[in-house]
Amino acid sequence: QVQLVESGGGLVQAGGSLRLSCAASGRTFSGYTMGWFRQAPGEEREFVCRIRWSAGSTLYADSVKGRFTISRDVAQNTVYLQMNSLKPEDTAVYYCAAGLVVGVAKDPDDFGFWGQGTQVTVSS
Repeated sequence: QVQLVESGGGLVQAGGSLRLSCAASGRTFSGYTMGWFRQAPGEEREFVCRIRWSAGSTLYADSVKGRFTISRDVAQNTVYLQMNSLKPEDTAVYYCAAGLVVGVAKDPDDFGFWGQGTQVTVSS
């Protein structure tokens, strides 16, 4: 069974940085797409970025492009989200997700496996 465990969330001031980690286990992830999504209170879950496990190709939401970087360590089965220049509007619970996605891979419904989430709070 696939397990995804996020860590690294916390409280940071605007302009600061955080790095989230997602430890993946339960299978080999070759062919999978790994994504980060976030959900603020009262809002729908929204796409942040994703990476193809094998090829390493990435895609970002416009709102985080140039500030966030997704990467993966194949040997450690871990996906990272480096978040720089954080803004109060980045405050949300951040979720790691995995799925066998052929298409663009921005819709939460494309991903079949989810972590429990980690809270990121950015103060102004």
